[in-house]
Amino acid sequence: MEDEADLEAFVAARGPALLRLAVLLTADAETAQDLVQEALVRVLPRWPQVVAGGRAEAYLRTTIRRAWIDSWRRRRRLEFVADPPDDVPAPADDDGHAVRLSVEAALARLTVRQRTVLVLRFYEDLTEVETARLMGCSQNTVKTQTRRALERLRALAPDLVLLREGDPIVDGPALAREVTR
Repeated sequence: MEDEADLEAFVAARGPALLRLAVLLTADAETAQDLVQEALVRVLPRWPQVVAGGRAEAYLRTTIRRAWIDSWRRRRRLEFVADPPDDVPAPADDDGHAVRLSVEAALARLTVRQRTVLVLRFYEDLTEVETARLMGCSQNTVKTQTRRALERLRALAPDLVLLREGDPIVDGPALAREVTR
């Protein structure tokens, strides 16, 4: 029971950050909550060892990423998702809210693999080698998926300053800061 109380306290403190990662991976709030819940269920039996290791959040983030990749690998049927309507007006505030909505909407319209590779590379700041190992594919596949995903993002959200044609692609942490701002 004490382990569960410790985990609950941890989730109360760091849960929003874990959920944000899951939302970026899944592009759906309900699926993201399920993903975080699944990761927590996987970690609970080993929670004392995870805490003793001193990197509980990193361990949970890895568990979330692996649970997500496991879920789309297991799927054997195609899922068709209707594209969101293009005529939804964005809020007109100056705090970057419209840019966040644009990024989230564009990410939601990418394929599962494209969205996953972008989130792992630029939001989680993993290397191409780490991303390839985690996704169970080659490093060249990661490069190709990243290139195609960025091209599609440029087409879906041309108003994003960081993703305009001709702009140099910024390093991962800078892009992550821009996406999560």
